[in-house]
Formats: sequence, structure tokens, C-alpha cells
Amino acid sequence: VQLVESGGGLVQPGGSLRLSCAASGFALDYFTIGWFRQAPGKEREGVSCISSSDHSAYYADSIKGRFTISLDNAKNTVYLQMNSLKPEDTAVYFCATDVCSGSYYNTDTDFGSWGQGTQVTVSS
Repeated sequence: VQLVESGGGLVQPGGSLRLSCAASGFALDYFTIGWFRQAPGKEREGVSCISSSDHSAYYADSIKGRFTISLDNAKNTVYLQMNSLKPEDTAVYFCATDVCSGSYYNTDTDFGSWGQGTQVTVSS
């Protein structure tokens, strides 16, 4: 069971990035999948959650209207399209399975499966 994030990098304010979370060893079809982030000196927070059953999506208020989560079942991959990026979006972004439900996020890494994270830096 493995989740691998990619797509992070350095981007200027107002720019865009698309993060990917590829699963191997299991199918995402039966899980909820969440994107989380952790900025330096801050606690990990949930930013978006998607249900694999009906692709219903939920977003934290801080990113609502700017980020879009999607799931490609055929590729067993979850994406986070991030637009209109702000410096405060700078963080390590993680994906995880079965640690979110609707607008509820469990940041305890003892639960679910987590990727290793990808760094997103928004700076001019």
C-alpha cells in the first residue's frame, strides 16, 4: 500500500500547480481521499476531501473557490488543482486515505495511509 505525491514546486503568487497522488497496491475505489498540508511551525490541516463512491468533494474555507480535487479511478490517482496561489498556501502537501469524511479531517497519522508529501512554495 503506497501513496506517492508529486507536482509540487516553486510558483509565484497568483500561479497554479496541479498535485497528483498516485496509489499502488490497492484501489482507491473504496476510500475517501484527502489532501492535507502542513506549513512550518503549524499543525497539519485538511484542505480537501473526495469520496470515491460518488466523487463528492469538500473544501476548507481557506482554499474554497481556488482549489479543485478530482479522482481518476482508471489511473488510481487523485489530483489537487491549485489556482490563484497565495504565499500562505506554502506548505508540504500530503494525501491520505480514509482520514476524512465530508468536512471532517483526521490529521493523526496513526490512522489511514499517508504519502510522503510534496513541497509547495508560493513566493515572488
